[in-house]
Amino acid sequence: MKETPLSNCERRFLLRAIEEKKRLDGRQTYDYRNIRISFGTDYGCCIVELGKTRVLGQVSCELVSPKLNRATEGILFFNLELSQMAAPAFEPGRQSDLLVKLNRLMERCLRNSKCIDTESLCVVAGEKVWQIRVDLHLLNHDGNIIDAASIAAIVALCHFRRPDVSVQGDEVTLYTPEERDPVPLSIHHMPICVSFAFFQQGAYLLVDPNEREERVMDGLLVIAMNKHREICTIQSSGGIMLLKDQVLRCSKIAGVKVAEITELILKALENDQKVRKEGGKFGFAESIANQRITAFKMEKAPIDTSDVEEKAEEIIAEAEPPSEVVSTPVLWTPGTAQIGEGVENSWGDLEDSEKEDDEGGGDQAIILDGIKMDTGVEVSDIGSQDAPIILSDSEEEEMIILEPDKNPKKIRTQTTSAKQEKAPSKKPVKRRKKKRAAN
Repeated sequence: MKETPLSNCERRFLLRAIEEKKRLDGRQTYDYRNIRISFGTDYGCCIVELGKTRVLGQVSCELVSPKLNRATEGILFFNLELSQMAAPAFEPGRQSDLLVKLNRLMERCLRNSKCIDTESLCVVAGEKVWQIRVDLHLLNHDGNIIDAASIAAIVALCHFRRPDVSVQGDEVTLYTPEERDPVPLSIHHMPICVSFAFFQQGAYLLVDPNEREERVMDGLLVIAMNKHREICTIQSSGGIMLLKDQVLRCSKIAGVKVAEITELILKALENDQKVRKEGGKFGFAESIANQRITAFKMEKAPIDTSDVEEKAEEIIAEAEPPSEVVSTPVLWTPGTAQIGEGVENSWGDLEDSEKEDDEGGGDQAIILDGIKMDTGVEVSDIGSQDAPIILSDSEEEEMIILEPDKNPKKIRTQTTSAKQEKAPSKKPVKRRKKKRAAN
């Protein structure tokens, strides 16, 4: 996991706010963020929101062979996944140290605490048992992943229903939900994790740290407890030394928070079961509040169309009549017409730059046309002048300089070849000049 480090200014600001007992989201020191639980259409599927941290829990089951040393016990399997959808810092396809630590903590919290009766998952001793798999997907990361994941796991397990089975001799019959009602799991207690963040070497304590507070904390203490105040597991990380009084104080706070969260979970399960029995609407789509951009449907607004014709006649009567002036077309030549005042026709006119080029290079073009291809005397006379003469009409043609100091035979050959290339291109220039003079 590669996180962008905080700047020194941000770090000092967060630590100073913690010293003054202030938090960025306005909570008090021992306050939890709002918890919201929503269930899917299938049993065993739920989404838990702890503030902006969201975790999706899904429970599935299948009949498998038991372990050799536990022939009469079912199998529990937990899997937590951290994807880049939750945070860009998570690396895909690689188990980071954070992911390994979270998975081990989930197993100690739920499986080692014996919260589920695994013996009730046995169908045929030594042959068939139920394997319960809990998949947890982090949808959004805003701190305190372990608390949100533990709540999602226990809620999904309490909401899950496995298919009913019957055994007759060696034959195992699996019934569909239409044939027999699914059977809930046997759950003894509900362990829930509560996280405590320590700052300034244990001088300051916060409950339920968010993502920014986790990046400046010195240590983390996680206590898993049920509503009977029985500690299921405890883990300290960060390398700080905690006193006995600090641990006892955290355990008392955890007992209060676990009781509140357990009551919230039981209430959410009861409401979902009541809606399903009454035949009401349930699922993730129904849990989204209306009057939002993310709502799937909106109520249709009634529209009264009884007096549409009367209103249309009133609007037409009050409107100004259209102008009766119609532009008459002007016929310049057969096949053409003009309506209204147009812009003066500039077709065929040359631009100012082209006019200057034609005026400056006209005399030179006429002189070059008077030079014959087979005369060499005129070329030698031109070359006898003091200054070199450049014969060029355009930028694309090759530029040839005639200098009197060099060999005249070579100069004649070059100038003659240049005249042969330039002679065909000068005649149209002369004609265009004559046409303009005639106009």
